[in-house]
Amino acid sequence: MHALAANTVTPLAQLQGARKDYAARCALDGIDLCVQAGEVVALLGPNGAGKTTAIGLLLGLLRADGGSARLFGQPPHVLAARRRIGVMLQSAGVPDTLRVGELLALTRSYYEQPRSVSDCVALAGLDGLLDRRYGALSGGQQRRVQFALALCGRPRLLFLDEPTTGLDVEARQLFWQTIRELVADGCGVLLTTHYLEEAEALADRVIVLAQGRIVAQGSVGDIRAHVSQRRIRCRTSIAVERLSTWPHVRSVTGANDRIELIVDVVEPVLRRLLDEDACLRDVEVERAGLSDAVVALTREAA
Repeated sequence: MHALAANTVTPLAQLQGARKDYAARCALDGIDLCVQAGEVVALLGPNGAGKTTAIGLLLGLLRADGGSARLFGQPPHVLAARRRIGVMLQSAGVPDTLRVGELLALTRSYYEQPRSVSDCVALAGLDGLLDRRYGALSGGQQRRVQFALALCGRPRLLFLDEPTTGLDVEARQLFWQTIRELVADGCGVLLTTHYLEEAEALADRVIVLAQGRIVAQGSVGDIRAHVSQRRIRCRTSIAVERLSTWPHVRSVTGANDRIELIVDVVEPVLRRLLDEDACLRDVEVERAGLSDAVVALTREAA
């Protein structure tokens, strides 16, 4: 009974067979996508893959040429559904002349039970910014304000499109912490990001888009398993130019005092390193990361 009930829960956001065409170009080619409560779904892929189009359909900014888009089981333009979402897009259109406190007050007025100003400040890291004019803020500070505005209405679903662009390391860590707290409280998140370490840190599921189609989806581990490549990091006296000619070596980066090799097979490369460099040291071996997998998957699709 419990398994059946879980399977019938209405997704917070859903695309079914969604298709969108622009003149002679197909931006989305019949994709299925959903976001459930309490999960982060990372939508990844190169520029032009269809990520922004997918978000536009779910927000009701675009109309599908085929299939359907739903928010909380309703069409995206329905006000009751829109009041339950928070949105942080790459282009915000926030008035430069308003102070941060005024922006928060204005946005909070749109909701019946908004978050308190103090909660918004704490969650987005806005200490000391309330009296500053938005247009006078740095790019990273503006992104933090946009995040606070997206959280004002206590959304059950967040759309975050490249949210940490321009943020420093400390601000990014606070952002990640806030996302984890929101998700633990049942919020769903649809995230696009070019910082793939961000997807590795946050995502419960990853969907990889290429040329308007889904080429892979699953956990971060599932996506990484699509490529068999490994990384070898070490300190060696062997010239980088020579290493790049070895069998099984895809690429070599760095200088001789600290290099990184991407290899198809670890054992023969590691054995040769040990044979040819008696002073080899600081050796590390790890599976290729999410970024390597996404690049490989999208290259194959192209």
